[in-house]
Amino acid sequence: MTDLNELFKKIFSGKKEAPLPPVEWLVVGLGNPGDKYRGTRHNAGFIAIDLIAEKAGVKLDRAACRGLSGRGSLGGHGVLFLKPETFMNLSGESVREAAAFYKIPPERVLVLCDDISFEPGRVRIRRSGSHGGHNGLKNITELLGSEAFPRIRIGVGQKPHPEYDLVDWVLGKLPEEDLKKITARAADFFDAATLIVSGEIDQAMNRYSH
Repeated sequence: MTDLNELFKKIFSGKKEAPLPPVEWLVVGLGNPGDKYRGTRHNAGFIAIDLIAEKAGVKLDRAACRGLSGRGSLGGHGVLFLKPETFMNLSGESVREAAAFYKIPPERVLVLCDDISFEPGRVRIRRSGSHGGHNGLKNITELLGSEAFPRIRIGVGQKPHPEYDLVDWVLGKLPEEDLKKITARAADFFDAATLIVSGEIDQAMNRYSH
């Protein structure tokens, strides 16, 4: 009822929603779709982009480009927030489709993903670079034909011992304590992404890579 009341107020007040700025950037969170994978280590990118989008007042509920998306802005720059639903190893299919549709070069595709090299909640920001064995980044690199896209890598913790199966580890649920360490950095994710799309990636790296 509240939503209906707000809608009627807008209609009868004659106020119009401010138009969204043209999409200049893709901000992509990587993960696997479905309840089965919710809260897993490999879905740290999904967790982070949900936090950023919420703070930006954007709902990721529009099916587009083989993913769930929502348009909004960061720092006054038009952004398409995207969660590929192609599963992690084929993340590039969704990213490539969105980049082609909005004519976005790799340099303006910001990717958020998990990283097993760092302790939970630690953040590492990079302007570009190799995929480092991450299958989502690998597929994006292959399908965009470039490594020159910025990324925010989110620590989810290392395997307990070398023999531990990697797939089992990344598809395992984040312990509550580790999840809290990641969600506690919601403001950092948002501020870092805002700086990056505003052309201040060095500042983002200096402030939030820890």
